[in-house]
Amino acid sequence: MARLLSYRDLDVWKRSMDLVVDVYELSRALPASERYGLASQLRRAAASVAANIAEGNGRLHRKEFAHHVSIARGSISELITCLEIAQRLGYLSAALVAPVLQQADIISRMLLMLLRALERPARSPRVTAPTS
Repeated sequence: MARLLSYRDLDVWKRSMDLVVDVYELSRALPASERYGLASQLRRAAASVAANIAEGNGRLHRKEFAHHVSIARGSISELITCLEIAQRLGYLSAALVAPVLQQADIISRMLLMLLRALERPARSPRVTAPTS
């Protein structure tokens, strides 16, 4: 895997940033009584995905990056659960939640693929013996 110059080069980070915007918009539809409860939890979980990708990429070792990608996957699961809670409580309609759940599912799969790539042994550059 070639070293990326920036986390901003990762499609999964770009998608997770779009997800943050969509979750913030969606959370505005929650009742005011949930502003400091479910709305806050949704927003923090969504932002955590992008933030952990960025933080992990900024670390020096692949293992650290993998750890942060794993945390991002946990945040996606938290987000999905909170969306389903909001839907079950009747705060958000299935029509509003479905596209965000679909985005979250795609990002979750992308994070899993990134995690698997990071956990593979890094290829060392080939060193050939000089010929005489």
